[in-house]
Amino acid sequence: MGDMNRLLPPLALAFALLILGTAALAPQPALAAMDHQFVFFPEAHLVATPALYDLPFEEVFYPTADGETIHGWLVPGDPERPLVLFCHGNAGNISHRLDNLRLFHRLLGLSVFIFDYRGYGKSSGKASEEGTYADARGALAWLQQRGWQPQRMIYFGRSLGAGVAVQLALEQPPGALVLETPFPSIAAMGWRHNPILYLLLGWALDARYDSFNKLARIHVPLLMFQGDRDHIVPEKMARGLFERANQPKTFHLIRGAGHNDTYEAGGEAYWQQWREFLQRHFPPPEKQQGEG
Repeated sequence: MGDMNRLLPPLALAFALLILGTAALAPQPALAAMDHQFVFFPEAHLVATPALYDLPFEEVFYPTADGETIHGWLVPGDPERPLVLFCHGNAGNISHRLDNLRLFHRLLGLSVFIFDYRGYGKSSGKASEEGTYADARGALAWLQQRGWQPQRMIYFGRSLGAGVAVQLALEQPPGALVLETPFPSIAAMGWRHNPILYLLLGWALDARYDSFNKLARIHVPLLMFQGDRDHIVPEKMARGLFERANQPKTFHLIRGAGHNDTYEAGGEAYWQQWREFLQRHFPPPEKQQGEG
């Protein structure tokens, strides 16, 4: 819901010039605030919890290395299967991903940990690129304390969350990486959607999310989902990012899907891709054969 759909919206050139003049005289904190005009769109109010779908869940608050307190939910699944560490997009909060959690649980039986970036939902602080990375590191540390190791995890990132998942995979490789409607970088998005505005104001954005230059350094199985009607991250842009990735990798194009409706538009074929990916890279343990 709302993933990247307001990134770098068109503005009148006169307004851009006014901001540019203000930003040129502004201290660094004011420049960092530019990210909240173009990149981050948090919502504080949680509309519901996993209880809405009768999902079992644990409410979690964990600390980050820089002193923030991050809120998340752990939805338990089959303990013999991998856990999905879910990095969501740039708008809303974790409560806007409840239907996705329900389907992960019902159709795949996987455990899922989803967290809100700082400044989103019940998480303290204010979002920034480095802050989202710290929040993901904190989530991983909390899961490791609970006995989950990265090799038993799938880092799943959607839209802006793909950039977070890529950074985490670069630092602590998971068992696999799943990216949905990922973009190469903030710069690539800016030049595509509003090159004049980005030329004027791009320097004032702290966020980079440069997955294009990071993905080639990651060596874990990759599954990438992309909609063929995505006007935010076009198919060609996603395929260019996919080409940067190492094998083994799979690209699944979803016919009729835009940026924010991938799993709905994808239907059963979407979930079958997940099942096949899991079977290849996380085969279920063989049952012990009883003696004759």
